Formats: sequence, C-alpha cells, structure tokens
Amino acid sequence: MSGQELTLRSGRFRAERQGDWRKLETLLDRAERHGSRSLNDAELLALPGLYRSALSSLSVARAISLDRALVTYLEGLASRGYFFVYGSRGRTFARIAGFFSASWPQSVQRMWPDVLASAIVMLLAAVAAYLLVMADPDWFYSFVPRELAGGRTPATSTEDLRATLFSEGFTDELSTFATYLFVHNAGVSMLAFAVGFAFGLPSLLLMAYNGFTLGAFVALFAMRGLGVEMAGWLSIHGVTELLAIAIAGGAGLHIGRSMVFSGDRTRLEAASVFGRQAAQAMVGVIIMLLIAGVLEGVGRQSINVTEIRFAIAGGTALLWGAYLFLPRRSRVDG
Repeated sequence: MSGQELTLRSGRFRAERQGDWRKLETLLDRAERHGSRSLNDAELLALPGLYRSALSSLSVARAISLDRALVTYLEGLASRGYFFVYGSRGRTFARIAGFFSASWPQSVQRMWPDVLASAIVMLLAAVAAYLLVMADPDWFYSFVPRELAGGRTPATSTEDLRATLFSEGFTDELSTFATYLFVHNAGVSMLAFAVGFAFGLPSLLLMAYNGFTLGAFVALFAMRGLGVEMAGWLSIHGVTELLAIAIAGGAGLHIGRSMVFSGDRTRLEAASVFGRQAAQAMVGVIIMLLIAGVLEGVGRQSINVTEIRFAIAGGTALLWGAYLFLPRRSRVDG
C-alpha cells in the first residue's frame, strides 16, 4: 500500500470515528482536572461505551496498519479510559468520601419539594392529633399503638409520666425501648420509600400516621403541664429522627411524582431513574436513624437538663440543615 493510500485510508477512518474519540478525550480531561464529580450522570453512563469504542478503533487501526501517529493517540486514549473506568472502582475510600461529601446531600436537595411536602403533612397530622387528644384524651388510644406507648397513656399518673422524661443513668428498659424505636422508625421509613411506586400517596399516608403518633404523645404530656419537658426529651433525638423520616417520605413521593409527571419517559423508566436518586437518599436515612438511636439510647439518658437537651437539638438542627441543604458545587453538564 502506497503512502498516499495509507494517508487517505487513515483519514477516512479518523473522520468516521473521531467524534467519539473527542467526546471521550473531553470527558477524561475534565475528570482528570476536576474529579469524577465534574461529570453529570449522563456523561458517567456514556464513558464506558466511549471507552469500548476507542478500544475497538485501536484494534482496527493496528489490524489494518494505519499510520503510527493515530495508533499512538488511540493507545494513550485507551489507557486513560481504562484507568478511569476500571481503576477508579478500586478507590473505595474515595467513593465513600464522595457519597458523604456530595452524593447524599445532593440527592436530598434534588428532592427538596417532596421532602418539604412530606414534612408539612407530618406536621399537620401532628397538630390535628394534638388538638383532638387535648379535647378528648381517649383519642390517644386511636393514634398510638400499645407497643409504642411504652406504658405512657392518659391513665398514667403525672409523676410516672415525669419519670419517663428523666432517668438516673442508663437502664435496660430505656435501652430496649430505644432499640424498638429504631426498628419501628426504620420500618416506617423503608415502607414510605417502597410504597412510593404507588404514585406517592401511601408515602404521604405514612407521614400522616407518624404525625398523628407524635401529636398524640405531645398532647399527653402537655395536658399534665409537662409540655416543655416533653419537647426537650423528644428534641434531643427527634430533630435527627423526624428529619430522616421526612426525607424517606420525600423519597417515596419523589418516585410517585416522577411517575405521574413522567414527561417523555414511560412511567417505568421514570420510576427507574428517579428511584436510583431516591435510593441514595435512603442510604443516608438509615445512617441518620442510627445516629438518632445513639442519641435516644445514650445521650438522652445521660442528659437530664431540659435546657441542655434543647441546646443539643438546636445544634443538630443547624448541622443537618447546613450539611444537607447548603448548595454544593453542581456537576458540570457537558
């Protein structure tokens, strides 16, 4: 084959495929300069296909003996692609750090209208239950399961109710109750997420259920003059716990809303895409409930001063608000 024929053949080969090479090179340049978080979801999904296309081009270029400069270029591009597609999988620590530093809070931020709606439904239900129980204590039994009541009912004396708010050191009874609460709240959260595929309505019903229980408990103590003490008792772990439950309800609603307003996607496609986003938030929800369980089982038993409880609650509210809702650097769209 003459040099002119080789040049023409190489030129045609390059013209047919260089669009994909340039896309891959652009994405790799950005990822190497700014990290993988600079790529959006579509670009991350496209990278393996572009890498395989570059490998195929390299194989063909070697097989038909194209010019050495082109082969060298493709070898370098394929090597860079291999490192990104396969080498980064071994960076476990970096992936975990990326989840906590960006992926988790960004997933919550993408769902903020749904999280807000979830929190509002829970709040309205809590207010309704509070007013009903304050008007007629018998409503308490309609809102609070016996297992969750833990012996605290309208029939319990004021002194016994007060004793449940303050403890001397650690007790097996309170630790067991804390474990039960974690299991209960984790179950409510996971169910609220799972039933989101039923267009989000069951998720909102679960938020209302949780709000009814909360409002009934607050009313029980408020009618005995222990409202402030109960609020402090609840808030030390409740800020984290209730926010986690609201995020779980928001995740379910996010999926349901995406199915109702699916746009150009089919409902199944919308559920798949937005379900993956919501699942990231749910990993964080379980972590939040574990933290709430520690505060429930340890911090609240060792701290019996209401003012300190409120201070801790305020601190956790500020921390969660800043961590989950302050804007992060968005991924750059290609």
